[in-house]
Amino acid sequence: MEQLNHADQSSAFRSELIEHGERTRKLEIAAVQALKKPESMPFTVRIVSADHDLHKAVRIRRVAYGRHLPAFAEKMTVEACDRDPGTAILLAESKLDGEPLGTMRIQTNEYAPLDVQGSVELPGWLKTGRLAEATRLGVAGGTIGRVVKMMLFKSLFLYCEQHQIDWMVITARSPLDREYEAMLFEDVFGDRQFIPMSHVGNLPHRVLAGEVGVARRRWEEAKHPLFQFVFQTHHPDIDLRTADLSFERETVGCPEAPQVAYGR
Repeated sequence: MEQLNHADQSSAFRSELIEHGERTRKLEIAAVQALKKPESMPFTVRIVSADHDLHKAVRIRRVAYGRHLPAFAEKMTVEACDRDPGTAILLAESKLDGEPLGTMRIQTNEYAPLDVQGSVELPGWLKTGRLAEATRLGVAGGTIGRVVKMMLFKSLFLYCEQHQIDWMVITARSPLDREYEAMLFEDVFGDRQFIPMSHVGNLPHRVLAGEVGVARRRWEEAKHPLFQFVFQTHHPDIDLRTADLSFERETVGCPEAPQVAYGR
């Protein structure tokens, strides 16, 4: 009889634990949903998947670069690396008329070294991981351009998370380098050291890097003013489901590439 009572008590205890676990799970889901408040934008951000979209991206590049480097902007066209395996072109478009408002190219070391590695030798701690380099950032002028830029940065982070990237790497000229500094990117070479980059016309750039896996914690600990926007707000207008369609099985830079990187 005592054994039966003990069995009944154990069964009841297990049921109580299961019920408590289920309540906890529901509370966690509710908490996550509360944090991920949806916020709509007057534009969308997606990955380019057709030539006419790529030409839209080049058009906004020319406009953006033309404000600071007009001679360089005049020569801009579709680049061979825009179609390289392991590369994704982000395009922000107005919902009103489909006009391009911003773009960013994300290149990974999935199949070949990053462009920046053709200009400088990265330190050892950046040579063994999965890397992504953000290049060809361009946005429209005015207030809308500043919002688009932040959405592109957020898209970069989400893309890197999805593709299990270890480090985001960028090269930035002055004064744009301060924007990445404000987003807690760190110098790769010395404190605010500018190095001529052969892949961007030998213009002096800083090389900065941001570790993907600790970005959320670092931004929260720093009480970053954009923490809620980037990490706690759901933006349904960001669509990164269409992965780089040129991805193939053969890898060069990182043999342990996950299946998610192939869009599967």
